[in-house]
Amino acid sequence: MEHPLLLLGLLFEMVGLGDFVHAYPNVVYSWLIMLFLMVAAKLAVGTVKMIPTGGQNFFEVLVGGFEDFSIDVMGEHGRPYYPLIITLFLYILCMNWIGLVPGMFSPTANINTPLSMALVVFIIYNVIGIKEHGFHYIKHFMGPVWWLAPLIMPIEIIGHLSRVLSLTFRLFGNVLGEDLVLAILFVLAGMFFAPLPMIFLAIFTSFVQAFIFSLLTMLYISGSLEEAH
Repeated sequence: MEHPLLLLGLLFEMVGLGDFVHAYPNVVYSWLIMLFLMVAAKLAVGTVKMIPTGGQNFFEVLVGGFEDFSIDVMGEHGRPYYPLIITLFLYILCMNWIGLVPGMFSPTANINTPLSMALVVFIIYNVIGIKEHGFHYIKHFMGPVWWLAPLIMPIEIIGHLSRVLSLTFRLFGNVLGEDLVLAILFVLAGMFFAPLPMIFLAIFTSFVQAFIFSLLTMLYISGSLEEAH
């Protein structure tokens, strides 16, 4: 969805790059979120104390709690892949939330952004499966008995490929829908009190969408780590 006014577009126009921002807002705002997360991580690490206070408490609760939940889902063998999970969660959450600010744009409201992340998840969990099981990973696609393999394998392959579409369209559709509703409310009902309930709902649903994407990634990784039956 194109916003009538992009704040970064105004800044980039000053250096002659306004057309790039308006043509690829998802790329530019993705870069902005990446920069924000890198700066936030640097500040968080730079202020680590033996006795946590303030922001350190918040990050420890967030990262530690999410890690415990991830290990409960994936098992102890999934611990090396937790950094991917928390990175996806924070990245998607920030991209969802930035679109709630007038003049900003949710990169996840452009289908290319969720698709790129879905492809990364698809490649990574299959690579993990091959790394964990070697050639025997193919048994995940062959079903419980060998003589059903010619029937089961095409179904399993289609099912795994459909995960890319599922991850992509679930995130894209929900975020785009929220942005459209908010834009309509801002135009029809004004800038202040009328859109507020929808904004609070969008904050919650944006969190839910980031959590669901991360949870499905955990489940896919967990499945690739398991032995085929």
